[in-house]
Amino acid sequence: MEPVYTPVVHFARGLFAAQGLRFQRTGQEAIPQTGGGVVAINHIGYLDFALAGYAFKDVGRLVRFMAKKEVFDMKGVGSLMRGMKHIPVDRSAGAGAYREAVAALQRGELIGVFPEATISRSFELKEFKTGAVRMAQEAGVPIIPTIVWGSQRIWTKDHPKKLGRTGVPIIVTVGRPIEAPADADPAQLTEQLKAEMKQMLDRAKAQYPPMTGEDLAFLPKALGGTAPTVDEAAEMEEQERQRRAARKAEKAAKAAKKKGSAQP
Repeated sequence: MEPVYTPVVHFARGLFAAQGLRFQRTGQEAIPQTGGGVVAINHIGYLDFALAGYAFKDVGRLVRFMAKKEVFDMKGVGSLMRGMKHIPVDRSAGAGAYREAVAALQRGELIGVFPEATISRSFELKEFKTGAVRMAQEAGVPIIPTIVWGSQRIWTKDHPKKLGRTGVPIIVTVGRPIEAPADADPAQLTEQLKAEMKQMLDRAKAQYPPMTGEDLAFLPKALGGTAPTVDEAAEMEEQERQRRAARKAEKAAKAAKKKGSAQP
């Protein structure tokens, strides 16, 4: 029993039940009963962390997630995130979050990370960052590959969220832990992780009920859907990055101008 995490989990389960979500959770026998581990999850929707964590809570394990600092700055939400012992990540200075995550792993915690860093608009795996592997190597713990499929139909980028009673099927698959020797090449181990997660994701797609009509927007083009291709999604992300940079520069310029005009 944790004073914050446990009630939040009960609330989330109630919400999932109200939505009529139909879960298929497999591979939970692979979850270590004790000890630390890096839970590496694909990222296709805003609720991936909660849906993936559901599978681990079934066997009595809680996952502490690494999330961008801005979430912790939100009124109310930030208090819950800190109470659940999740880890804030400042993308402009991530070394502190990395050290905190490694320390938590060494204490025996499960730390959830998204190796793709951001949501995949194509719903295929993007390029993986090596941080998940490097954390596992430094802490001396395994990596636990985890796949979520179906969450994009509830709430994802560029689409309105659907939080009503949708009855959406959700597949969560946990793979066998991958050892992360300290002397292994992080880049090669990351590619191994990605290859394993791709196989898991492909199996989940094959098992999933057919999508039709408007739901084709949540299916990769390679499977007959209308989602952006990997290359199209990458271009959209680059344009988004440029817009953010321009807004940031404009904000900084306005602040500098205001500061200059305030000086005597």
